[in-house]
Amino acid sequence: MRLIDRQDFRARDTRGPAHGRRLNLLPVLATVALALALPSAASATGISYAALGDSYTSAFGVMPLAPTAPLECGQSTLNYPHLAAAALNLSLTDVSCGGAKTENFTVAQYPNQPPQFDALSASTEVISVGMGGNDNNLFISLLAGCTATDAGRPNVGAPCEKKYASFVNTTLEKDLPPREKALEEIQALSPKAKVFIVGYPEVTPQNGYCPAAIPWTTGDLRWFRDAVTARGNALLKRSALAHNDIFVDTFGPSRGHNACEPVGVRWIEPLIGSLTGVPVHPNATGEQHDAFDVERAMLRAGVR
Repeated sequence: MRLIDRQDFRARDTRGPAHGRRLNLLPVLATVALALALPSAASATGISYAALGDSYTSAFGVMPLAPTAPLECGQSTLNYPHLAAAALNLSLTDVSCGGAKTENFTVAQYPNQPPQFDALSASTEVISVGMGGNDNNLFISLLAGCTATDAGRPNVGAPCEKKYASFVNTTLEKDLPPREKALEEIQALSPKAKVFIVGYPEVTPQNGYCPAAIPWTTGDLRWFRDAVTARGNALLKRSALAHNDIFVDTFGPSRGHNACEPVGVRWIEPLIGSLTGVPVHPNATGEQHDAFDVERAMLRAGVR
């Protein structure tokens, strides 16, 4: 299947939100219909695909909800696993769940949701993994901590970095052994599968200040982008390559579409004024672009 060129995809967005919605209406309706026909445990006859991950994978806040997933997971039929499975005719089992941590690969997150590794078997052919931001409560600690530290203060320096840099460094290092073990277990459970490790998009800008959206200083927005998101992605990529897995970069393509950007440009909703009701998470457009990146990586790896 030939994927749409990203330049064409972006060009539709530059003509204004209303025009973009009109152009995207038929594909979105078709995707919704197909996604509803391919719920979390899809019955398609295509290549078997298991999607593991947290809220950036489940698309928490993006409607409609996947009918077979636990409500607590906030899993959307328009998340990138559903979109990629529909585009490539894959038989999807999506166990991604909001708030999931690496430990939930082997430990149930909710009573009605088995460990995510239960979705894997020797016959699984394709696996995507989008996990890590919740480990040791990294993401939520920084959202709450930086907001409490920066809100209402002058746009000077990087006070959150000063307060939390040591915590970030320690946490990212502590995350490595469990991640390595998880990737080894994936290989043991599904030895024939092609495994795609999906990174995180740009959440905050390299240079910018948006106190009405995220009330942090310019320095802290840059620090979160570079020292947390970009560095975290670099570690994910290193682990992927060490296990002969495929890293999917969503950070590079999402530059300039972070949570500080206006409606119609941003792929991540802001801390204040999120249109999905879920702050600092991808919106439907963000999931579409993540799906593009995942589909392209899968096609290049021979998934078809």
